[in-house]
Amino acid sequence: MPSLGVLYMAACLKREGIPVRTLPAFVLKLNIADIVRQVEEERPSIFGVTVTTENRLEAFDLARAVKRAVPETHVVLGGPHCMATGLDTLTHVPEVDVVVSGEGEETIVELFRAVEAGGGSGELSKVRGIWYREGGKVVSTGPRVKIPDLNTLPMPARELEDMALYNFHVDVPGRGKLPAANLMTSRGCPFDCNFCATPVNWGRKVRGVTAEKVLDEIEHVMDRYGVQAIWFYDDTLNYNPKRLEKICDMMIERKLGLSWFCEIRVDAIDRRLFDKMAEAGLFHVGFGVESANERVCREIIHKKATLTQALDVIDWCNDTGVIANPFFIFSHPTETWEEALETIRFAESLKGRAMCSMAILHVYPATELWDRALGEGKIPADFTWTAKDDPRIMELPEAQGRVPLYMDKLTWFQLSTIIFRFSQSALKVSLWSKVKKAAARIDSFGKFAQYFVMGLALVNLKLKKALGGGA
Repeated sequence: MPSLGVLYMAACLKREGIPVRTLPAFVLKLNIADIVRQVEEERPSIFGVTVTTENRLEAFDLARAVKRAVPETHVVLGGPHCMATGLDTLTHVPEVDVVVSGEGEETIVELFRAVEAGGGSGELSKVRGIWYREGGKVVSTGPRVKIPDLNTLPMPARELEDMALYNFHVDVPGRGKLPAANLMTSRGCPFDCNFCATPVNWGRKVRGVTAEKVLDEIEHVMDRYGVQAIWFYDDTLNYNPKRLEKICDMMIERKLGLSWFCEIRVDAIDRRLFDKMAEAGLFHVGFGVESANERVCREIIHKKATLTQALDVIDWCNDTGVIANPFFIFSHPTETWEEALETIRFAESLKGRAMCSMAILHVYPATELWDRALGEGKIPADFTWTAKDDPRIMELPEAQGRVPLYMDKLTWFQLSTIIFRFSQSALKVSLWSKVKKAAARIDSFGKFAQYFVMGLALVNLKLKKALGGGA
């Protein structure tokens, strides 16, 4: 999918008459050396890199390479990972000049003008929402107020890229693979799950564009790019049921014939609205269940949605031919083996009725879980997100990304058992493809032990299955 954050910022720069180019390196199959050559040729005032916690190490390597090749270019990092890591990044990656924390559309315009005015600390200090160096020290200009009205933003500047390069299609039952586009129509989440970074990045107060503007963008991508399917990237599309109902009504009235995916909260929807979503083209819906254990949901995650509500949505999906995609997470604080088994048995009971997804709990910057992990010593006090490897934390990049895993009551053998048991139940991935990647990563005894235990868990699971046993 195209990076909407990059394209939103590019659109704002274009609106101000500022020359901008985007470089979708992944779809262009560019490596770091290729990117550096292009920067050397163009010598931009600013070279920006969007950073997620998962891709941060590659982003840091790219920043280092560009700054060394073109020292006069201001290297700027932004994106989800940067909301709370400006000090850490600038302390450990001297090649980065500026880190943007929070929404970047207004910040990047002001930052460009500050750089054009000389880029000194006097100019940079006026730009809210950034971290930079002043007199050898890392300083912050303070948080930038979130954009109150998203309707003031232009559409993402998709015209700057060849959308065909993304080959973004979704497989819709009965319709085949359809050309698709991703849209994000709101920012924020009113809920407070302990592990989630959305309230950190976007805030608890949800801001959304009007239903009319949503339809304008949908019709734009349909007319210009031949789109027949939409992937809504909102955290909770039904945060405002009345707005969603209006969007659906407009889709139906205009007979768009779209198929679309979204994520919802099961405790903020009723059957009438769900049926209208299905009539408007909903074909696949994702929603968090997280745990089937009530104690874990209520006391640890702060999740008020119930299993009954999740089962209702799954029933509605099966009634209307919509794919139900519940999400599950394992290794919550204080979660026991029996509680984890309760969740996986529930997920297995949905076979044939839902397409389940799972993850081991990640620790993201500035979340409630981060504070807990730091206080418990599970994240070392001197931990830096810029280190390529830290033997004091556990990661599983082949399946979960380069993000620390939270481990408490469950052993690594038990977590490995859950991963393999879930994979066999979901039938979504090839385990052998993951094994090859894991083998290539082994460069220490610690990693060997990690993957050896995983191997034992897999063998144990297969033996139990062969012998007709279960857990």
